[in-house]
Amino acid sequence: MKKLILLISMALFLNAQDGVKKLVLDLTTSKIKNIERKVLSGTVKHKNYYESKLEELEVAIVIHGGAYRYFIKDLSKTPYKDEVNTIKVQSDLYTRLKALNELYDVEFYMCASGLKKLNIDPSNIVDFVKLSPTSTIALIDKQDEGYAYIPISD
Repeated sequence: MKKLILLISMALFLNAQDGVKKLVLDLTTSKIKNIERKVLSGTVKHKNYYESKLEELEVAIVIHGGAYRYFIKDLSKTPYKDEVNTIKVQSDLYTRLKALNELYDVEFYMCASGLKKLNIDPSNIVDFVKLSPTSTIALIDKQDEGYAYIPISD
């Protein structure tokens, strides 16, 4: 009887693990429309799709390239200080990206190497982003954990 219970428990556990999908977005775009469509709207749609199938979707986003500008607290201290459109959308975009983190459990990672090259102080990065030594390391780690890779570029 104990063996039967153990086998049933193991089968249920393994079946539950099958219900978890994983996605890593390689975010390098500098275009706000790509952030809005592919990150903000797309992530919510994908999470809702899998939830409707009683499955879970874990999402991680690795930030580098042109995407740094959307995850900075104070643009005046960065190479993006004169980008009128970026400054205009910054507050609203911060709120929406933070909601992805808090409401949808999306993890954000940023390439620390690129920050250094751009002379951006790591303390000027929004609070929900974790730093990784390089974007490549973050992507390798996530793919090693079974995450499917999707690039979001210009």
